[in-house]
Amino acid sequence: MSSRRDFLKLSALTGALSFLLPKAARAAAKINKPIVVSTWEHGMPANQAAWDVLKTGGRALDAVEAGVRIPEADPKVRTVGLGGYPDREGKVTLDACIMDEHMNCGSVAFLQDIKHPISVARKVMENTPHVMLVGEGAKQFALQQGFIEEDLLTAESRADWQQWLQDQQVQMINIENHDTIGMLALDSDGNLSGACTTSGAAYKMHGRVGDSPLIGAGLYVDNEVGAATATGMGELMIKTVGCHLVVELMRQGASPEEACRQAVLRIAKKLGDYAQFQVGFLALNKRGEYGAYCIQSGFNYAVQQQSGAQLIDGKSLLGDKA
Repeated sequence: MSSRRDFLKLSALTGALSFLLPKAARAAAKINKPIVVSTWEHGMPANQAAWDVLKTGGRALDAVEAGVRIPEADPKVRTVGLGGYPDREGKVTLDACIMDEHMNCGSVAFLQDIKHPISVARKVMENTPHVMLVGEGAKQFALQQGFIEEDLLTAESRADWQQWLQDQQVQMINIENHDTIGMLALDSDGNLSGACTTSGAAYKMHGRVGDSPLIGAGLYVDNEVGAATATGMGELMIKTVGCHLVVELMRQGASPEEACRQAVLRIAKKLGDYAQFQVGFLALNKRGEYGAYCIQSGFNYAVQQQSGAQLIDGKSLLGDKA
């Protein structure tokens, strides 16, 4: 009888251990940190600037701000900051937001004549009781904070706008018309932050604001779970609060790529005619795992970690169906 009881106890203990060991193994797995990821090819030099902060033990918040300032100041990046495509009235209007590990966030929208909206957004976060400032009020605040007013419409962007006025064709936001840079970072302390900045859709209506400055739509960070950012047609991310959705799917156990895929599928199901649009998400979880997914092929994202830098083609809904 004693041996039978011992056998049953051992069987129960073995069963419990077999259930717990996978969880224990996951918990013991090394966290991939520091790491920074960002949308599009212009994320490569942006990531390098962020990595310069992270590799010396710097904070993720400082890294993402430093990173996205690179394309903001590069006139060759035509959809962010200086040299960005103007709206249909020939005005370059900028949107940006930033969010740290403590759920602090700042945002600016419809900002004109200030090259670094991401840094203005951080000043909103740190120096005001507000989350978002827009338009002339955002500009006045920026000037009060010491930012310099300058003309952001380059000769190249002006020429493209004048050409657009002749035919007024709407451009697909994709590899041939890059938009937002969204950046997510996990630092050596295991804390997450994110930033998102853009000049928005080319030749948009004057006054249009997309998802990029909206916390939960174009960017969301939850330091317990992960972070997400978005690219593509902003209105669709706004309608679904897309980045918050991606983070919540990761909270439920989805990997970063799977969370992005589920968010894209939800949007595609609602649209029906989704092949006309581009929507993409990029996510990074608390363990330093990352992934992306989009509707159209052509979306890529940049990764910088201890093992080096790489540009990865995101998986896509239409690509999966090919």
